[in-house]
Amino acid sequence: MSRILAARGRLPEHKSTQDEVTRVFGDLIVTGEGLDRALLQRLHANTGVSSRHTALPLADYATLQDFGQSNDAFIDVATDLGAQAVAAALSASGLSPSDVDLFVTTTITGLAVPSLDARIVPLLGLRDDVKRLPVVGLGCLAGAAGLARAHDYLLGHPTEVAVLLSVELCSLTVQRGDTSVPNLVASGLFGDGAGAVVLVGDAHPLADGAAVSPRVVASRSRLYPNTERAMGWDVGAGGLKIVLGAEVPTLVQEYVAADVDAFLGAHGLARADVEWWVCHPGGPKVLSAIETALDLPGDALAVTWESLDRIGNLSSASVLFVLEDTLALRPPRPGSAGLLMAMGPGFALEMVLLQA
Repeated sequence: MSRILAARGRLPEHKSTQDEVTRVFGDLIVTGEGLDRALLQRLHANTGVSSRHTALPLADYATLQDFGQSNDAFIDVATDLGAQAVAAALSASGLSPSDVDLFVTTTITGLAVPSLDARIVPLLGLRDDVKRLPVVGLGCLAGAAGLARAHDYLLGHPTEVAVLLSVELCSLTVQRGDTSVPNLVASGLFGDGAGAVVLVGDAHPLADGAAVSPRVVASRSRLYPNTERAMGWDVGAGGLKIVLGAEVPTLVQEYVAADVDAFLGAHGLARADVEWWVCHPGGPKVLSAIETALDLPGDALAVTWESLDRIGNLSSASVLFVLEDTLALRPPRPGSAGLLMAMGPGFALEMVLLQA
């Protein structure tokens, strides 16, 4: 097993109410009033989001002329915000940047070559021999998958330290003039933020001294057949255009319960043995489908619902924010089992079994 020492999230300073975002993004997407404007307002109102943080002041989005300018803004803000999140997580862990052996980064809302990790290493003073693993393409799934892959690494390097960073600036991907339902929904659902987690292997000196931090027990991935168009990006001249199929809640209902049961059963557990759930806030319909499929108690996903309301869906970073909030606001009972899970492009599910 590996040990999670700390999870910390950082948000851009620009915070707006959902009504403010609806007005400004509506002006970018919809020309004039009419049915498209009414549909955008209705879809935004149904996202379960009250406020969001954005990479730029709302007024600045009208000045972005093309994908190149949006991506330049992504690199600048993501590098700074990601460095803040990593620094905060390391400080909370009692570790320094020079202690990090593996640096995993995930993002899907911009393209950076050199990757974000390479840009953050000199900013924070990580070693020049730190192993870097940039993960691109997993979308909302990547926070859970990144945690799982960091754990896998530490199983083979039990004395070492791994840091996972997920940075997403979803606001920079909103497509101008695109009144398709996926773009209208995305412009109201997704927010911006960076989440970081510090883990150590079981033989690290801090592994036994962090009694309040959970252990990662195991993980499992599940890729569903013939679902490539359920979620993802179409990449074109205007940048990253979201693919968001209406079938996602149905896929949750069809597959998730059996996969969760099989994963837990492999470790001698049943759903009733899971005392705390850390779920990615995919949106109201997805969360309701998870609650129904798994027959969860009414407050099992309360922290996830609150995160969705307060900051929106942050793609890969969201589940790390929910993890931080869970440990701070609803500390698990020592020894209890928890399940961290997220779904994303593929279409796929990632599950991580935790023990407090």
